[in-house]
Amino acid sequence: MLLSLDSGVSALEQFQQSLNVIANNIANVNTVGFKSATVNFADTLSQTLGSNAAGTMQVGTGIMTSSINNQFTPGSISSTGKQTDMAVDGNGFFLVKDPSTSNSYVTRDGEFNVDSNGYLVTNTGMRVQGYTDAALTTVGDIQINNTGAPGSDTSAVQSYTFNSDGKISVLLADGTQFTRGQVLLQNFSNPQQLLKIGNNLFSSLATAGPLAAPVAPGSNGLGSLATSALEMSNVDLAQQLTSLITTQRAYEANGKVITTSDDILQTLVNLKR
Repeated sequence: MLLSLDSGVSALEQFQQSLNVIANNIANVNTVGFKSATVNFADTLSQTLGSNAAGTMQVGTGIMTSSINNQFTPGSISSTGKQTDMAVDGNGFFLVKDPSTSNSYVTRDGEFNVDSNGYLVTNTGMRVQGYTDAALTTVGDIQINNTGAPGSDTSAVQSYTFNSDGKISVLLADGTQFTRGQVLLQNFSNPQQLLKIGNNLFSSLATAGPLAAPVAPGSNGLGSLATSALEMSNVDLAQQLTSLITTQRAYEANGKVITTSDDILQTLVNLKR
């Protein structure tokens, strides 16, 4: 069989994968904290025809997908005015935990809420992790409740604010003000090993090489928090549309390679007749 058929068919398969990635990027152009992906290609094994004084003669047999990488470049930060919204201005991820399974995940989506029990949670109920005490020593589910300062005042919480370093300042109805806890961030030595699992969450934290422990925003090279704001998708729509057109043209060209190769094979068959 003509090697051109191998090359053409493999190209159609791989450009279809590229189209899938581009389509997903475009679909998530307005998804909070979304990180776009790119497809990288590599050539497949070449067939050696022989050699001469000029070197080895080889003919390639097509293309393969070598990697699909997430791009962790920051997205733009948009002010929302919502008190519990946060965006990481720099490196790092929010660490969240599923209360029903105790499984931990990370996310760049800082669209948080306070649930009926006072816990700081994601839209899907994952509890945000950080220091849970005024001494900033105990890491766990961050809770903003109405019990007042631990071991002392039991007045109702009147208001609370988040600072750029992640600390939560609580004001009680009796005028007492104190630090409830602190939102912490996590970073990784190889974030490409993180797996997207939907709902803007990443899993496989251990494989990605996490820091020894979550740390405060603005420390250890991590970004600070932009409060009452969200990080938008980092998808460059103009770039994706350009890639879409390029992929379409490449797909059409390789389709033409296949039809031309088929015509040549038909000619060979007719010669025998």
